[in-house]
Amino acid sequence: MTLINADWFYVVILDSPVTEQEFLEQLHELNNKINFAKELSFRETLACSDIQDIVDRLKIKAVTKIREFILQKIYSFRKPMTNYQIPQNTLLKYRFFYQFLLANERTVAKEIRDEYVDTMSKIYYSYFKSYSSRLLKVQVRDILSSRNISCSSPPLYSPTTYEDVADKDDLMGVEDTAKKDILYCFIFYLLGLVLNLGAGFFSKPSLKSRNTIFTLGQRGAVLSPAELEGPILIPHAAQRGDCRYPYETLFRSQHYALLDNGCREFLFLSDFFMVTGNSALDLFNSVMGKTLSMFLKNMSTYVSDCYDSIAIFLCIHIILRFKAITAKRNIPALDKYWEAVLEMLWPRFELILEMNIQSIRNTDPQKLGVLDTRPHYITRRYAEFSSAIVSINQTFPNERTNALLGQLQIEVENFVLKMAAEFPSRKDQLIFLINNYDMMLGVLMERAADDSKEVEGFQQLLLARTQEFIEEILAPPFGGMITFVKESEALMEKGQLDKLKNDEVRITQLVRGFSSTWKQLVEALSQDVMRSFTNFKNGTSIIQGALTQLIQYYHGFHKILSQPTFRSLAVRSELINLHHLMVEVKKHKPNF
Repeated sequence: MTLINADWFYVVILDSPVTEQEFLEQLHELNNKINFAKELSFRETLACSDIQDIVDRLKIKAVTKIREFILQKIYSFRKPMTNYQIPQNTLLKYRFFYQFLLANERTVAKEIRDEYVDTMSKIYYSYFKSYSSRLLKVQVRDILSSRNISCSSPPLYSPTTYEDVADKDDLMGVEDTAKKDILYCFIFYLLGLVLNLGAGFFSKPSLKSRNTIFTLGQRGAVLSPAELEGPILIPHAAQRGDCRYPYETLFRSQHYALLDNGCREFLFLSDFFMVTGNSALDLFNSVMGKTLSMFLKNMSTYVSDCYDSIAIFLCIHIILRFKAITAKRNIPALDKYWEAVLEMLWPRFELILEMNIQSIRNTDPQKLGVLDTRPHYITRRYAEFSSAIVSINQTFPNERTNALLGQLQIEVENFVLKMAAEFPSRKDQLIFLINNYDMMLGVLMERAADDSKEVEGFQQLLLARTQEFIEEILAPPFGGMITFVKESEALMEKGQLDKLKNDEVRITQLVRGFSSTWKQLVEALSQDVMRSFTNFKNGTSIIQGALTQLIQYYHGFHKILSQPTFRSLAVRSELINLHHLMVEVKKHKPNF
């Protein structure tokens, strides 16, 4: 039987375009015959020498045609504005071509592989270099324009006259200079007018609201599933709309483009070039290595001069989520890159956090201006920042972050105590403490879980100081009765209440004094409390607590005077009925 017995076989291999189905079918047949010829050669049969020359000539022709076809597809990637996924998909349809070359002409197979790697490496590098540089043009920078910004692609920073990009001086414990800067701007403006130099002759100092630097606002939306895997930003469209984005939004767009392209490229390489395991990773790194190195270099430049801890932390969590996505897709190609980025971001975040901790530790309360019992701007910064970090950290908890937040909380608690100590009266000290604890707790509970350490810690502090404050405000108007109740209860426990049987005058004064003045005193107390606390809900809660405590003391007063020692006192008939007192007290506290 002749080994090659059909003219059709020759015609197809020699003349048919490689894209025809019949060529692919006959190429499989040729591959089988080449393998069969090799098998005959091992047996040293005479038939082998008869057909070896024919098989070799057909193989050379097939290799030439396949090489030309694949190289043309690879070269087509280089054309400007080419969607290289289309020729990639075409190559995948003819993946057997490369398999044929690998089996029968390894030199050509290596040439094609090297050409593909060189071409795609340059394409990815050029694309991502250009895309990254164009993204930087729509990044929020320094002083933002106060003009109206219209843009249909959220999220954006709100238009503002403040400089929202953090620098090395933007630490939690640093004095807020925004008000001073406003005054300086006005003075420079007037100088320009008076000297006839124009209002803009003097450079305007930047207006910086440090509170915004520690606030998450809408920036956390970048981690939502809709935005995390949403379409990448189109820089020229953003520029036309005069849009500006925070760094983490640009970072997300850049790295989602990397994730999308990287996953697709890894699957293509594995499929077309028939590589697995470390071989697939090595080939992927040959294609994407230059681009990944550029990313890391750019990241290093940004991180080394970045003091925006929220941006850094959001970037960390973007990477953690992208890492989870690639793991779910079973694509290990970017694992080392993700780790390299995290190894760059984590130390910087920790450094900035430690700088803020130190800034609060070094704060001198006497240098922070006029004393005010309202919430302090430093505690508000802490509350906004801590709630932001805690809420972001809940999805991928990190113990090092929790430990640093714990240190920060301790320093803030110490700062609040130091500030409170500056007030001369204990009452003002407690008002300051309660206002600050309440504000921090309120901000934290908007984002953090109710059982978080931060929330539980400030709940305990607020409760303790509130109880102390209630005793403090009850003492001036009702201190006589309260002292008598406490003394009597202590003696009752020892069975020595008879020691007070000669205090009829004192008791009479207490009974009549309370009955004649309690309404006015409670009204004054309520008004004082409502003036003292910035949170209306907290103020009304304190009034409720104070009136409840007052009723308990008066109930104890009743109970003591009902003891045998005092039953004979005529003044007992002048005691106010407890039920009547509770009804009257309700009028001074809504929803009591």
